[in-house]
Amino acid sequence: MTLIDPASQNVEKAVSIAQKADKAGTDFFMIGGSTKVYPALIDKTIEEIKKVTDKKIIIFPGSSESISKKADAIYYMMLMNSQSNEFLIGHQVRSSIILKKLGIETISMGYLIFDPGMTVGRVGNAMLIKRDDEMTALSYALAAEMFGFKLLYLESGSGSPTHVSENVISRIKREVKIPLIVGGGIRDYESAHDVLSAGADIIVTGTVIEKSVDVYQTLKEIINAF
Repeated sequence: MTLIDPASQNVEKAVSIAQKADKAGTDFFMIGGSTKVYPALIDKTIEEIKKVTDKKIIIFPGSSESISKKADAIYYMMLMNSQSNEFLIGHQVRSSIILKKLGIETISMGYLIFDPGMTVGRVGNAMLIKRDDEMTALSYALAAEMFGFKLLYLESGSGSPTHVSENVISRIKREVKIPLIVGGGIRDYESAHDVLSAGADIIVTGTVIEKSVDVYQTLKEIINAF
């Protein structure tokens, strides 16, 4: 999945990234991020991206305001290791009636932030999980499965210098049946290969694509790890 944060660039650049990512072979687009993005900007970004790709677009919400009827779906997620009620249940409650009225598909997801956490760890007031702490990570992962979440997302933060430990990914994959998404610190073929070999079902790329001078080639190399 390719993550495009509307707050990180103008709409024209977002569209350019999407077009090149589509050509490189990305499967889905995620729109959003850890900072506040107003609905009008999300609407415009999605509307323009849909002009250059048929790939599905899923909102990755930073708050209860990050909603757009133009998206194909939205992650209805809980930042499970947050110390803030807002990210545990507050935003979800405030958005539930709106989402019901819009009829947008909601995909329930447990979301875990690992060291170093970066901006999302700070904004989400997360009790960061050590990147190699298998037991803490597994405890959260099993809880996510028992809650009935459809997906589990392990995140070390956009722009992180490292990704979640392969040992943590492997341990969770052995004992949890729901699909596993891993993001943060995946910026080349080697890191993508390591994460996928450990058991990730889906990987997310974001910052590396935003900063790349050749989006197509950078993403193509990462996708080749599949």
